[in-house]
Amino acid sequence: MTRRKTLAAVAIALAGTLTPTATATAASVCTPGASYGPPLPSTSVTAQLVRGGFNFLEGPTWDQRTGTLLLSNMQSPTGPQGVQPSSVLRFTPPATFDTFIANSGSNGLAISPDGSRLLAATHDNRTVSSYSTADRSRTTVAANYQGRAFNSPNDLTLRSDGTTYFTDPNYQRGYRADEQGGRTGVFRVRDGVVSLVDYTLSQPNGIVLSPDGNTLYVGATGNNAIMKYTVNPDGSTGTRTTFASMRTPDGATIDCAGNIYWASYDEGLIRVYSPSGALLGTISAGRNTTNAAFGGPDGRTLYITSGTPGAFGLYQVRLNVPGNPY
Repeated sequence: MTRRKTLAAVAIALAGTLTPTATATAASVCTPGASYGPPLPSTSVTAQLVRGGFNFLEGPTWDQRTGTLLLSNMQSPTGPQGVQPSSVLRFTPPATFDTFIANSGSNGLAISPDGSRLLAATHDNRTVSSYSTADRSRTTVAANYQGRAFNSPNDLTLRSDGTTYFTDPNYQRGYRADEQGGRTGVFRVRDGVVSLVDYTLSQPNGIVLSPDGNTLYVGATGNNAIMKYTVNPDGSTGTRTTFASMRTPDGATIDCAGNIYWASYDEGLIRVYSPSGALLGTISAGRNTTNAAFGGPDGRTLYITSGTPGAFGLYQVRLNVPGNPY
């Protein structure tokens, strides 16, 4: 998610709150073994504004159970520690917005397969959190790494075996102490155990898994690159390679064919890549694009968050290939 926040699928490893059985019952718009054509109607597509006037939008995720989109609305830093307040908004198509969780402290979001939990990268207390969608109660999924507080967890993605992967740049750390020794990292959490994936990336940001869960992609904003990791059967990661070079990669999503949709913050674009890394085209959504997520009844609507602080908007565009929901 974005590198300028100072202004501004799957299952969840919820320390036992989800089970493999619950994971297996998740609905999906992706058809195993299906063949898909080109994802974009043309190589240059323009998204349409749904509604503007928000402060700073991030982390959209589609809840198939309720047919709604959840997203974080972040405010300007406040208090002596310079922490950004945020809340979770709920968008009910075609035009209704309301506050779903006030004071959520959230950035990146992901919904559990059964819709009962909302996983959130929460910079307010520098953790990964889980919210009950029924009563909005909050629990901690990842509190720290080896006793040291994270910088400001930013974005996350979920694997069907219960492994959660998340990025930890320092954009929302504010004036709080650096307990990561100047490093920004990528982590995974499974069964309540936090493990390191990579400590060498500069400002890791967006993160997404391939539909089969065997490949992990991470956007390194400070490196202007998207990294690709093999994922082993136990959820650990293996070889890392550079998947693509692009300006200021922010949030991302993926479709059922494995095509990757990565927000370029500075360019105000979604860059669309094939699984091989070939650039297929772009989607324009105004300035400072932060993230994207598939949704809608058939999974073919791409929702995009983009704008300038104080004037952010939610955009949408219909595409040819359904998205891999998480």
